Amino acid sequence: MALVKIREILDGKCENTNVTIRGWVYRKREGKELIFLLVRDSTGVIQCTVKKASPAWSEAEKLTIESALTLEGTAKQDKRAPGGYEISAEAVSIVGLAELFPITKDKSEEFIRDMRHLWLRSRKMNLVMKVRAKVLEYAREYFEKESFTEVSPPMFISAAVEGGSTLFGLKYFDQNLYLTQSSQLYLEILIYSLEKVYCIAPSFRAEKSRTIRHLTEYWHMEGEWPFADMNDLMQFEEGLMEHVCQKVAQNCQKEFAELGADINKLSEVKAPFPRITYAEAIERLKVKNPALKWGDDLGYEDEKVLAEDFGKPFFVYDYPTAIKAFYCKTYRDRPEIALSVDMMVPKIGEISTGGQREEDKDILIKRMKEQDLKPEDYEWYLDLRRYGTVPHAGFGMGLERLLTWMLDLDNIIDSIPFPRTTRRFYP
Repeated sequence: MALVKIREILDGKCENTNVTIRGWVYRKREGKELIFLLVRDSTGVIQCTVKKASPAWSEAEKLTIESALTLEGTAKQDKRAPGGYEISAEAVSIVGLAELFPITKDKSEEFIRDMRHLWLRSRKMNLVMKVRAKVLEYAREYFEKESFTEVSPPMFISAAVEGGSTLFGLKYFDQNLYLTQSSQLYLEILIYSLEKVYCIAPSFRAEKSRTIRHLTEYWHMEGEWPFADMNDLMQFEEGLMEHVCQKVAQNCQKEFAELGADINKLSEVKAPFPRITYAEAIERLKVKNPALKWGDDLGYEDEKVLAEDFGKPFFVYDYPTAIKAFYCKTYRDRPEIALSVDMMVPKIGEISTGGQREEDKDILIKRMKEQDLKPEDYEWYLDLRRYGTVPHAGFGMGLERLLTWMLDLDNIIDSIPFPRTTRRFYP
């Protein structure tokens, strides 16, 4: 009998043929004359029936939830079965008999999160991880289409990229180092050699926020390139977002349908996106929050309110310099405004931050001192301005926030295999 994946059977490629599948018992229901097994592998779940007269009966009786097995039988169409196909089992071989599985359908969310190492076997997490892989594939596809080179920046850093309050410090032999908050500064090094560069790598933020969109360890899709301005940046981000959303809408329909997620909103993502200034955003938000004033940082609730007005991805740009990082370029005639831009989406708010980088060494040093940073800690970064400085731009997009929006997830922790939050670091 041919060894096949369950998806091949569900796609109608093995009808009325003898097949062998390998996987795990997903569900089991026993009767006097018939045992129903739902068996899963990485590609899907299929119903298998074992009759009492079958040689497979005695082994099927022993099976427990999550037992690993090999099953042989005849694949046939049956509209009553989940997926429309089932296997009439003729032989069952137990590979690994499971003890009593701790996760049942009535367990609390908290318990399921504690059992992450087992919950990753669930159909929901299986599907989310597959869509995640596709998003990464299509993002890389777009970067490469636009002639970007993928690079590998370090995770250990010696100086902050963002604010020092969100740094994770660690002992590195006899030195004090940090976990990276972003790969941006290192990508800036590489544009002087490779020009257009990007990376997809972890970032770490010691933020104590406990919202549905915060992780302390998350994956960043970051790009940086020379001879670029804000308009170039927004056009690239629009193109990336449109490409990823359209490809997912075309190729992940089964996953979205099974997850109950709205795939139509992805089909509707098309450039150009709406753009409003930070000042315009403040005026919109004052209707619901009169205390908000120019210069205030936009919080999660503010961004959600803005996103409700648009119902699709949009940009907010020209933020106050005082609430942005030292490397943000400012308008020469309006130094209080930074050339910075966020992309936002409904329910989540900001999913990416980017902008033009300050290419003038003296202005950069001045900004560092204003933010109580020591220029000597950034000598290598200042060297980039000393030797062939160039106007450039870049951005960082949070993969998990993007997935949370795309898949209508209730919480960002379900967008990553092993979530790290202020309280959760097991397993």
